[in-house]
Amino acid sequence: GAFSSVLAARAVGVRAVAWLLLWEAAGLTSTPGTDFAAAPNYAGIRATCSEIILRQEVLKDGFHRDLLIKVKFGESIEDLQTCRLLIKQYIPTGLFVDPYELASLRERNITEAVMVSEDFNIEAPNYLSKESEVLIYARQDSQCIDCFQAFLPVHYRYHRPHSKDGETLIVVNNPDLLMYCDQEFPILKCWAQSQVAAPCALKNKDICQWNNMKYKSVYKNVTLQVPVGLTIHTSLVCSVTLLITILCSTLILVAVFKYGHFSL
Repeated sequence: GAFSSVLAARAVGVRAVAWLLLWEAAGLTSTPGTDFAAAPNYAGIRATCSEIILRQEVLKDGFHRDLLIKVKFGESIEDLQTCRLLIKQYIPTGLFVDPYELASLRERNITEAVMVSEDFNIEAPNYLSKESEVLIYARQDSQCIDCFQAFLPVHYRYHRPHSKDGETLIVVNNPDLLMYCDQEFPILKCWAQSQVAAPCALKNKDICQWNNMKYKSVYKNVTLQVPVGLTIHTSLVCSVTLLITILCSTLILVAVFKYGHFSL
C-alpha cells in the first residue's frame, strides 16, 4: 500500500512537471489572471460583431450603365432603425456621372445621390478628366429586411484609340461605407474605423460626423470593358467621314437650288 502511494505521488509530480514544460514552451507562463480575464471579454465583444457585407455590381450593357450597391447587416434591421447609411463612391476617370441626370432622378425620388466634386466636365475625354466623388444616401431594400441599397447611373467617357487591342479596362473600386446612428450599437464599436464629416441628409445642410465602417466585400472591385478605336483605322475613318460630309453637303446645296425659292 505504501509502495503504491509513492508511485502515485511520483506519477502526479511527473505530470505536473510535464504540463509546466509544455506551457513554458508555448509562451503561456505569463500571469494567468490577466490572460484569462482578457480572453473572455474579447470573445464576448467579437461574438456580437456580425459582418457587414457589401456587393457592388454593374447593370445594363453599352456605354450607359447602372451601378448598384447592396449592403447587408448580420443583425436585425429593427435594431438599426435610427441609423442612416451613406455611400461615398469614387468615379474613375474613364466614367462620368451626369449631375443634371442626378437632379432629375432626385425629383422623381428614384435615387438620393449628389456630386461632391467641383469643376466637373462631362464632355471631357478620359485622358483630360479627373476622378470624381458622389455621395449616395442608401435606402432600405424592400426585398431584404437587413439590407440597404443604392443606385447610381454612370456613363463611359471617350478614350484614346489603341494601337493593338480594341478595348480598355475601367476599374471601379469599392466605396467608403459611412454610418450615422442616433444611439450606440455594438456594430459601431466593432467596425467603425474613423469619423468623416458629411451632410446629415440630402436636403439638410447640417454636418454630421459619420462613422467610416469596415466591411467585407463580395468582389474586390468591378472591372468594365470599354471598346475603343484602333489607330490603324485613323486614315480610313477620316477619309470616309470627309467624303460623306462632302456628299451630304452637295446634296443639300442641289436641293436648295432646285426646290428653293429665291427673291432678288
